[in-house]
Amino acid sequence: MALVPSQVLRVAILLSYCSILCNYKAIEMPSHQTYGGSWKFLTFIDLVIQAVFFGICVLTDLSSLLTRGSGNQEQERQLKKLISLRDWMLAVLAFPVGIFVVTVFWIIYAYDREMIYPKLLDNFIPGWLNHGMHTTVLPFILIEMRTSHHQYPSRSSGLAAICTFSVGYILWVCWVHHVTGMWVYPFLEHIGPGARIIFFGSTTILMNFLYLLGEVLNNYIWDTQKSNYLIFSLSLTNVKLK
Repeated sequence: MALVPSQVLRVAILLSYCSILCNYKAIEMPSHQTYGGSWKFLTFIDLVIQAVFFGICVLTDLSSLLTRGSGNQEQERQLKKLISLRDWMLAVLAFPVGIFVVTVFWIIYAYDREMIYPKLLDNFIPGWLNHGMHTTVLPFILIEMRTSHHQYPSRSSGLAAICTFSVGYILWVCWVHHVTGMWVYPFLEHIGPGARIIFFGSTTILMNFLYLLGEVLNNYIWDTQKSNYLIFSLSLTNVKLK
């Protein structure tokens, strides 16, 4: 019975991300017509990551329901592969990239919104869509961590994967600047080369920290639940013995 609410939540979250992506792509902004299109923005990449991740979650739930009680070993093997992919994607991409986007965006926005999200964008992007891209990612991913246990990969492989993603995106941003002569994010125009190197290095370190935070949080949530379940079971046993 506990699976039903989580399945419904995942479907609802997936549909919300599909709606956000469709509405975002429908907006005719000058930046969408330039080199790299929407794919030069980490926010858009993160939305795609979240949508794909929750799509895999929904597919895993459906496969689990269809496989349960069938006794088909091949279906069970395929289900295990799906679960492994789901867990890897949450650990390496969905959690660290999602939390990074929310945290960094709102910190810079609070300091000076013109550096990350100029007021001009309010003419194109409604407030609800901005929060859909930069706020709801946080509660959605925390809901997923709370409702399902995820097996993290080995720490070395997980950190290597998130470092690869971080460096890959930094190189992509630099390439866009090389081609167009403009930085993807306005604040990069106002800092020197040395400061940019420090910023890019700091973002990579932050991504690694968020990966470790996700691992710790996942273990804390589910170790606590196991402990509470064990205490509850022992209490029931004592009551029966009395």
